[in-house]
Order: sequence, then structure tokens, then C-alpha cells
Amino acid sequence: MRHRALPGALLALMGLTGPVALSGCHAPQRAGSVVTPPPSPPRSGGRPEFLAEDACAGGGRQSYTEVDCADGRAAARVLARYNGPQASGPRCPAATDFVLHIAAVDQGDSEKESSPEGYACMRYLRPPHPGDPGQGGGPLTVTGDCVYAQRDGVVKETACDGSGAHAPEYRVIDEVTTRAACPPSTDLYVQVGGEAPVGCARRLS
Repeated sequence: MRHRALPGALLALMGLTGPVALSGCHAPQRAGSVVTPPPSPPRSGGRPEFLAEDACAGGGRQSYTEVDCADGRAAARVLARYNGPQASGPRCPAATDFVLHIAAVDQGDSEKESSPEGYACMRYLRPPHPGDPGQGGGPLTVTGDCVYAQRDGVVKETACDGSGAHAPEYRVIDEVTTRAACPPSTDLYVQVGGEAPVGCARRLS
């Protein structure tokens, strides 16, 4: 994911897939497909019916649909599901491979005929898992991920093993609440979001 650099030293990083902004001394959400749920009432306990936590989806790009997890078409499982826009909602779990944005359905006054906007944090059922640390993909930047300077003040995630189009320049070694909590060896601060929004990154030799 791409991030902006924080004011201070080199670069900084943010959190989804795409370029990351750098922050502080030195330098995740990649956008997911948008799917439209079938109108249905929420499950007991207030959980949304469509693509609820632990449900599975099959398809790809713009054509994801909910399927039984034992179905051969199942490609990914829902790790977490939230109503509302992702920008102002909870952060997806660290193991998230991609995010499905769920369009609102407004077909009447009852819950059975409508469904709110939301997003589902997805994990592929089979490898590879681009959201795993160091793999160079996924909607979040987490400890163990590597980044390179895409342009002044902006870094982007890349595979730590050098298999990506860009060689890794920094590795995120920790996620903390403030830049002051990063270890002295930190070469770059990366803005990653969540409850520990600062990634402490070290330059790779």
C-alpha cells in the first residue's frame, strides 16, 4: 500500500494497498471490489446477513458472491465485516488479503428490503496471501512489510524477497502509538493507521 511521509526525516507510510505517505524521520488500504448484496434481513445480534464474519465468497473483480465455504467456487473467507464507509470505520485485521466494499441497497422501508453500505475484510482460502508480512500486497502495512520510496515523501509496499517490480528499501520493524516510541535505530516513520498508527522502519543494507 502507498503512504505519505510524516514531517521530520526521510519518508513515512500509511495503510492500504497503493502508495503510502511518509511521516517523521523515515518512511495498508488498497481499494477492493465493490459488490451489491441481495436484499436480506440482518442476522440475530445485529450482524449483517450478506458476507457476515466467517462467510465465504467466490468470484473475482466485480463479481464476488457469497457461497458456502465447502463449495469449490469459494475463494476467500470474511475475517471481519463492518457497516459504514471504510475510511471512517474500524481497521481490518492484519491478516486481510483484500477488502470488498459493499454497496448500499435501498429498496424499501423494511430491513428485509434494504442493506447498508459496508465492507468485508477478506482472507484467501489458499495461498499466496498478499496480506502476510513481507509479501508486498494486501490492504494494510504491518510489521514485517517492506517499502520503497515511490516519490518524495511517499513510500509503497513491495515484496521483501525482491521478487516485486521494485527492490525493498525499508522494513517495518514495529507499530507504535507515537514516533517517540520507535527504537533509536528507526530510519523511517510510516503512517499505518489503526490503534498503533506509526510504523517504525529500518533501512535495508
